Amino acid sequence: MQVNGKSSITIKGVKEGLVFILDDRCEFVTLLDELHAKLDKHEQQLAGPLVHVYVKLGSRQLDEEDKERVRSIIRKQGNFLVQTIESDPVPEEAADYASYQLHTVSGMVRSGQTLAHEGHLLLLGDVNPGGTVRCTGDIYIMGALRGTAHAGCAGHEEAIIAASLMKPTQLRIAEVISRPPDEWASAEPWMEYAYLRDGAMQMDKMSHLHHNRNKVLQVKGV
Repeated sequence: MQVNGKSSITIKGVKEGLVFILDDRCEFVTLLDELHAKLDKHEQQLAGPLVHVYVKLGSRQLDEEDKERVRSIIRKQGNFLVQTIESDPVPEEAADYASYQLHTVSGMVRSGQTLAHEGHLLLLGDVNPGGTVRCTGDIYIMGALRGTAHAGCAGHEEAIIAASLMKPTQLRIAEVISRPPDEWASAEPWMEYAYLRDGAMQMDKMSHLHHNRNKVLQVKGV
């Protein structure tokens, strides 16, 4: 079988031997038939010294029995030795945002340091220029934010970044990066927070957080 006119099996030569790239979109039985046909067609051209074979399955996941069926077909060439049969890693699902816990840390994040955390983070201290704070949930900084902060780094666009003094080098929520730093510089005496609205980063007083967050959760159906 061919997908969009292309073969479901690609064979590439590498320094270590051959890499068999098996398309992960077609039926497995059809894939085995094409593997049979391709190897039978090239049997004489590929005959010779021992060749190490590395099989790439893409996103297809196979149990040991089906992997052995692949090995059996390739071994019929006589001089082919299957070294590995690998699938792409299964991506881990991001934790439920509502399940995140708040973790408190005291101290200063200095230049060149990175503070990373799973969940929400309350930092009692400053983030200096060149310092980075990153977490999967919200970031609350009871101090000056002069470095980089990345909230919702697992893809949670509802995350926020709050600081007593908001003068960051860069803000990032999920995959959205802030505007130039000068536009965030603020001399306001109240605590502020950054959040996403319609895919763009906005800033508001911390006292407005409850109202704005309720609107975001309603839009998401939470």
